[in-house]
Amino acid sequence: MKDYHISKHNSFYTIGLSYQKADAEVRGKFSLDPTAIDQVLMQAKAQGIDGLLVTSTCNRTELHGFAQHPFQLIKLLCDNAIGSVEEFQEVAYVFKNKDAISHLFRVGTGLDSQILGDFEIISQLKQSFARSKKFGIANPFIERLCNSVIQASKRIKNETEISSGATSVAFASVRYIMENVPEVSEKNILLFGTGKIGRNTCENLIKHTKNNHITLINRTKNKAEKIAGKFNLIVKDYGDLQTEIRNTDVLIVATSAQSPTISKELIYTKKPLLILDLSIPKNVADNVSEKENVTLVHLDHLSQITDDTLERRKRFIPEAEEIIEEVKHDFIQWLETRKFAPVIKALNKKLRTMKDEEMDYQSKKLSDFNEQHAEVISTRIIQKITKQFANHLKDGDVDADTSLELIQKVFQLEIETP
Repeated sequence: MKDYHISKHNSFYTIGLSYQKADAEVRGKFSLDPTAIDQVLMQAKAQGIDGLLVTSTCNRTELHGFAQHPFQLIKLLCDNAIGSVEEFQEVAYVFKNKDAISHLFRVGTGLDSQILGDFEIISQLKQSFARSKKFGIANPFIERLCNSVIQASKRIKNETEISSGATSVAFASVRYIMENVPEVSEKNILLFGTGKIGRNTCENLIKHTKNNHITLINRTKNKAEKIAGKFNLIVKDYGDLQTEIRNTDVLIVATSAQSPTISKELIYTKKPLLILDLSIPKNVADNVSEKENVTLVHLDHLSQITDDTLERRKRFIPEAEEIIEEVKHDFIQWLETRKFAPVIKALNKKLRTMKDEEMDYQSKKLSDFNEQHAEVISTRIIQKITKQFANHLKDGDVDADTSLELIQKVFQLEIETP
């Protein structure tokens, strides 16, 4: 990326891990909460990194940014997670430059999601970009790339049917409940955690189960009350958690804690209890399944469940990939223009200097010299000349490097490096 005048660093990298090689436990070790993401961005800026995007979801944790070497980004991640560099390298992937660009397109459009066509990732990508911008570490490349991925995602959602059927963990969990809990509309359901996944799960529960025995608990009670008010649900205090678990048939855990919030000691039940843990890191201790009558299901299991529409959604992958290629082509074209932007800028500056010298000469030589008219005409000519050069350099059949060298030599240009 050195020739594109985007960053002082030579290469753009994606480093990360995902559900494809890392199980929930390993992903949990490298999961970054909002505070940790802010730390990564601040540290990156202090180290002189001038473009970085950090995404951490239940499926993956990734850093997309400019660096001299990918280990700079790997160290940033591991310094702010509980996993070690050695653990990361066992399951990690590293992409560079155009491969990194292509990877972000696939992730942002749901083609690389644990559930094909999951479009929740795009809102998480928007939040990641907003964070980078807030910390002043979203350079023009990062901004343009994010906008292009968002555009591709929107087109795929509108122009294909790849998102038909169950395309989120929230819906997959509700479908699992409906398929495995008899008379679900009459059962007591407890939702612990009202973040985004919790809210989406709640909406799907109400829509598909027709159940009005849903209780919400959140550490911050007023967040639960906002959702409860919308759907006329019951809210209980965090201190009532153990009592409510005893009374419930289905417990859905969607908290964002960094360690288990549901332990074996919390559970006393004489009737069947289904627990769905939708959190990364895991928020339900594995040993709760040792309890009699307790069934524990984690989101990795939910994501593996296929439905009748999955094969149908797969048929739309080629259409989605075609859209990605179109939008990516436009992005790469923009990127190519960055390669010669400093030369065009220098050419424009040189032509204006020549114009100013000539205007000064003519104003002294001619008594009736109309400076205003001459300014308008010469400025328009300069614009046309620079546009002609820019269009020439954009031509795919042209050897841009040779042309750039010739333009610099002919006009004796001094190039300003960002």
